[in-house]
Amino acid sequence: MAAHYDVLIVGGGIAGLSLASALAGNCTVALVEAEQELAYHTSSRSARQLIPSYGPAVVQELTVRTLELIAARDAELPEPVLSPRSFMLIGTEDAVAAEGSGHMRSITPAEALELCPALVPGTFSAAGLDTGSFGCNAPLLLADHRQRALAAGVDIITGARVHSAQRVGSGWQVGAGMEALEAGVLVNAAGAWADEVAVISGVEKLGLQPYRRTAAIAAVERPLPEHSPMVAAADNTFYFRRDGGDVLISPSETVPSGPEDAKPRPGDIERLVARLNQVTTLGITEVRKAWTGLRTEAADGVPVAGFDAEAPGFYWLAGQGGYGFQTSAAMAELAAAQILAGQSTTEPAATGPASRTAQALAATRWSVRR
Repeated sequence: MAAHYDVLIVGGGIAGLSLASALAGNCTVALVEAEQELAYHTSSRSARQLIPSYGPAVVQELTVRTLELIAARDAELPEPVLSPRSFMLIGTEDAVAAEGSGHMRSITPAEALELCPALVPGTFSAAGLDTGSFGCNAPLLLADHRQRALAAGVDIITGARVHSAQRVGSGWQVGAGMEALEAGVLVNAAGAWADEVAVISGVEKLGLQPYRRTAAIAAVERPLPEHSPMVAAADNTFYFRRDGGDVLISPSETVPSGPEDAKPRPGDIERLVARLNQVTTLGITEVRKAWTGLRTEAADGVPVAGFDAEAPGFYWLAGQGGYGFQTSAAMAELAAAQILAGQSTTEPAATGPASRTAQALAATRWSVRR
């Protein structure tokens, strides 16, 4: 016989785990993950930086709220998830102005060089600084969500790829691996595979597009000072930050991909190292390890959180587009409230800040599909 739950979450990355912990204790929940371990794909390949000045306006709002929620939780943990680490943009005046926001203030190139002495003078003409940015201990955050969910009775099932799902009566019947499950609400938090889960479920896909983003840990001749900011090029060609005595580096590429276990492509890191050795004095000597994650986006670049327009009880929690960790707690808070309120195909209320956020994220918005 199938096990029955109020809510079944598909996907064990930061989106699915944060929602599981938000719902835990309020209803019966199961989470299924296709891989043998949780957070195997993009969630284990994060830059580990939460940046209030990064992304569209609604993403910035979600980031501020996520920082509030994580900071409140940090007060109860023996080790904090968050650690202060500023974020700095460098480039031309036009590029920095275009990428900056109200959370970022303009600073002079001289001030930027003081904050990050590794930068080569004359390689940029403008800079912006976000001092409200934080480093994120991603493994600790993921582990905390998992522990909170399990402690409140959530069933977490790994190695269970969804192979069938159909709407039956007032709920969903789902086959995942060897498991048969039933749920009133089916949450699609499958990341790069979210459209595939929709098709399996007989739901019209959103046209979500995964994009590659590669990063590496590199050894350097001259390590960055302990409190150095994360530095990014305003033209989205690289970023780097301190990682102990090493540096984390990325070419910030946005290359379309299918859903896959992405790997670095030959030449990407080598070209990045050559570029960084021109614009910094880091002296990168060795690449210790490299990886590639997938940032999945809707057509308008805004995450999706809401019930499907046509399929009752099918909830989208997808398309985070590289903002997954920095929006996770706020999106889980919103999604849990909507699911527990029993909303289905109805539109979000038309007034109030929370309602405006829900409308901006809704799966029913006109701009979500390609």
